[in-house]
Amino acid sequence: MHQSTATIDSPRRDGRTTGPVRLGSDEHKTLFCRMLLDSFDAYKPAVIDWPKLEADALARLVGLPFWQVAVETESETSMRMQVFADFLSDPLLKEAVSLNAFEERRHKDVLEHMIRFYGIPLEPEPDFPVPTDPAGAFMSTGYGECFDSFFAFGLFRLAQDSGFFPTELVEVFEPVIQEEARHILFFANWIAWETARRPAWRKPGFLASRAKAIALKAWSRVEMARGGIGGNDDAASTHAFTATGHGAMGIDLNVRDFVDLCQSENARRMAPYDERLVRPQFIPRTMQAIRPLLRFA
Repeated sequence: MHQSTATIDSPRRDGRTTGPVRLGSDEHKTLFCRMLLDSFDAYKPAVIDWPKLEADALARLVGLPFWQVAVETESETSMRMQVFADFLSDPLLKEAVSLNAFEERRHKDVLEHMIRFYGIPLEPEPDFPVPTDPAGAFMSTGYGECFDSFFAFGLFRLAQDSGFFPTELVEVFEPVIQEEARHILFFANWIAWETARRPAWRKPGFLASRAKAIALKAWSRVEMARGGIGGNDDAASTHAFTATGHGAMGIDLNVRDFVDLCQSENARRMAPYDERLVRPQFIPRTMQAIRPLLRFA
């Protein structure tokens, strides 16, 4: 549990001290909001020069099982983020969460432009229900992104190193993957800030909501992974792909090595940002704890 008296104080890479930041303080809020706002990448999906693919690379791309749900997930996520942004009264938080929502919508735009260019078939999107609890929906969505991004970082590196996709296509999605790193870093600090700034009598309710969100997302990902790729539930297959996709991509890598790769990629993705920011730790620590129990196969 984060306490309001906790501080983060670390040296910068140039050797100078950045100074302590108290969790739950206005300085902490400014730090994680400015991280998101100041690192914005203004790329435009409509002007991306999609590379022409050879027949085998195109078949691999079209054959991946998750495009439908990937687009729908980005659409629902951006809506949930925007609902939370509209709910907020703090101007800086509102601006940062609104940017988060914009970037999620842009991820959908990137996917849709790619899908049209390569002729991948999609069904019409469903109507997603607007959440009645904006903060709860933001928390649930954030923890879901923490689960999925941890494995996606490793999977993206495998796709990059293995040549499963052409280098030009991998490079197109690099800013998208890095944006997800920024999003979960922002979310981890929002959780820490909200926890620390609350008086003692308000902490139990918030911590209970956190525990519920984590438990539900953890259970859903376990169920998805058990179902694996090729099950009857498209959403389950899609999210399971982030954890088991190295096998679906035909890459010979045992589970422990894949988890180790996800750990190193997670750390690398977080490295560029201010060291005083709280890093997402629940998934990396959980995977490190259960690593001895994982089968090598």
